[in-house]
Amino acid sequence: MDFARQQRDPTRHLVGIAAVILVHALVIYALVTGLARKAVEVIKKPLTATIVEEIKAPPPPPPPPPKKIELPKAPPPPEQPYVPPPDVPPPVTTQEPVIAAVAPTPPPAPPVIAPPAPPAPPPPPAKPAIVRNPQPINDCAPSMPGEAQRKNIEGTVVALMNVDEKGEVTDVKIKSSDNRVFERPVLNALKECKFRASGDKWIGEWELVFKLQ
Repeated sequence: MDFARQQRDPTRHLVGIAAVILVHALVIYALVTGLARKAVEVIKKPLTATIVEEIKAPPPPPPPPPKKIELPKAPPPPEQPYVPPPDVPPPVTTQEPVIAAVAPTPPPAPPVIAPPAPPAPPPPPAKPAIVRNPQPINDCAPSMPGEAQRKNIEGTVVALMNVDEKGEVTDVKIKSSDNRVFERPVLNALKECKFRASGDKWIGEWELVFKLQ
């Protein structure tokens, strides 16, 4: 069928017009019967407002504690593989059996006790003082030898006398002499000298001069 001819069909126009009239009739019926008034009353009813509280979001969880940063540990040194030493068979030596005699255990030696140290030697005695030309308490001066008088000899003799604590002469020595003719008489005479006891030993130096008169 041609589309233009279908649009000019009067039957289709009648159906549309009838539908429009039906809708208007329904609206008029609703107004007459009060359906419209009920709809308006429903609209006029007071509106109740309900306050809906805002739902508060829960507080955020506390932040997690800071993580400790662990430094990477140095890897352990690689283990050296154990290399067993080569098996070297010990040298085989043939030894004759030795019969060892069991010697008795000697008794322990007694402890060695060191002898006490000897006492220190006493200090050497002090040298006696020298007294020049001491005066004896007796007459012990030597006389002029006869040989010196016959030969007209003069001279001087220096003698040393060792005197003990009691004042007695223990020894006589000639220190110097001009002539040996005077030595023997001096030695014999000074051995007989006596001095005052002093409690100490001393040395007397006596100078004797021989002159001809």
